[in-house]
Amino acid sequence: MFLTICLNPTLQKTLRFPSIVPGAVNRTGVHRLDVSGKGINVTRVLTQLGKKAVHLTQLGGGMRPLFLSLCEQDELSVEWVESESQIRFCYTLLTDDNVTELVEESEPVAAGTEQRIIEKFDALLLPTSSSLLPTSSLLPTCLILSGTKATGFSDALFHDMVKKAKEKGLKVILDIKGKDLIESLQYEPDIIKPNLDEFTQTFKTESIKDTVMDITQKYKCRVILTDGSRKILAADKNNFFEVEVPAVKAVNTTGCGDAFTAGLAAALAAGADFHAAINEGIRCGTLNASLVKPGCLQ
Repeated sequence: MFLTICLNPTLQKTLRFPSIVPGAVNRTGVHRLDVSGKGINVTRVLTQLGKKAVHLTQLGGGMRPLFLSLCEQDELSVEWVESESQIRFCYTLLTDDNVTELVEESEPVAAGTEQRIIEKFDALLLPTSSSLLPTSSLLPTCLILSGTKATGFSDALFHDMVKKAKEKGLKVILDIKGKDLIESLQYEPDIIKPNLDEFTQTFKTESIKDTVMDITQKYKCRVILTDGSRKILAADKNNFFEVEVPAVKAVNTTGCGDAFTAGLAAALAAGADFHAAINEGIRCGTLNASLVKPGCLQ
């Protein structure tokens, strides 16, 4: 089972126009509303790949029933804690030539939210259930930690989660950046997968290859750097390599990196080698790009 975590839930409004005229009224009858955020997108793609995935997040405010209803429609398994924080809206504007994202910053979570998240996280690592399923089938085997935290969570939260997951023997995949990523490396995650911009901003490096190889050797982890439709940079043990991404007519690129993460994780869990898993990630990412709905394969 996969345990996915993102602490910045999102309601994603997608609107499609032939073109947009700045300063004018632009109308469209082609629009949709979906649950989103990096962790939800990963969970949705894993679910569509036939994998068992549980998503942990914080929720609050009047939009929570809508958020959970949309999760149910997508057959997503979601565990949540009360945060008293309104769920943010983000917007994707699609035209024939561009994908434009408008992102709301999240509201601060209420005091006590972090402790509730920690308690829920600990319970998910050691489930007890009256289910007829054996306990082992309820245990997560891989933690996928994605995105940024809403304001109000401590700097220690993410790296403490990584520490606990590694102590329990879980595989850990990180799609995070900045201090959260740097502080988590000490616990030797299995894979880190920021995009190229996030990586260079986090490590402020002049030599991407040297920094990547230093990380793989010092922290015994694999590194994958995505860069939209451009080639992927990756390292496995002592090997640094590049992988071409096939050209695709992009409809909506929102969630492509998350679809990549899900495809990669699913392939690795099924026994694929690193190169094959990256190619499965690329397949899922490019399929997502061809669809209007964010973070999906169908």
